[in-house]
Amino acid sequence: MSASTIVPIESPPSHANTLDGLVRSIRACRVCRDNPRHGKPLAHEPRPILQISKTARICVVGQAPGTRVHKSGRPFDDPSGVRLRQWLGIDETAFYDSSKIAIIGMGFCFPGLTPDGSDLPPRRECAEIWRAALFAHLQNVKLFVIIGGYAQRWHLGREAARQGVNQTVQQWRDVYDADPSLRRIPLPHPSWRNNKWLESNTWFDTDLLPVLRADVRRLLK
Repeated sequence: MSASTIVPIESPPSHANTLDGLVRSIRACRVCRDNPRHGKPLAHEPRPILQISKTARICVVGQAPGTRVHKSGRPFDDPSGVRLRQWLGIDETAFYDSSKIAIIGMGFCFPGLTPDGSDLPPRRECAEIWRAALFAHLQNVKLFVIIGGYAQRWHLGREAARQGVNQTVQQWRDVYDADPSLRRIPLPHPSWRNNKWLESNTWFDTDLLPVLRADVRRLLK
């Protein structure tokens, strides 16, 4: 599933061999708070958030829940989610249909805020412990929508990390055409912070989004 798949530090619990068992284990995980491997313990109660099923044909991968998503428990349940659904060309009913769309962040829990009010990076424990096992169950996915630098590094490799999000998204056609059997489309984060970038890169609306929406329509039929 990834050009730079992270090998788990430890194997998931034995009852996580099934997808349902794995998801239950993820939702019960408190490693970042109780036994952190990187940095300080999470300062609040973890609330792992994801949407997944074996039948999903589209997988949206992003960074980590923000404050509003942490409160609601629904991925992209915020203004960024409104814009993302516009980019995909679908409504909330389609977006939250787990039988068709999986939504998986690099971190499952809200990581907290920096002193200036920005979100901290996703907790690294999530990917190291759970991500490889989780994606092993997603055999029907035909399209990855890869949002932001953290997800692009994991799914597209270190070259994407070296280039940065701007250049990776600009080269979206090369990424998309690399494997016709498993399409990947890199996106910037749909945050208001990227409004100026979107205004300056009109090709995003005219070239990339029509391809993305056509694939989404085809896979949701």
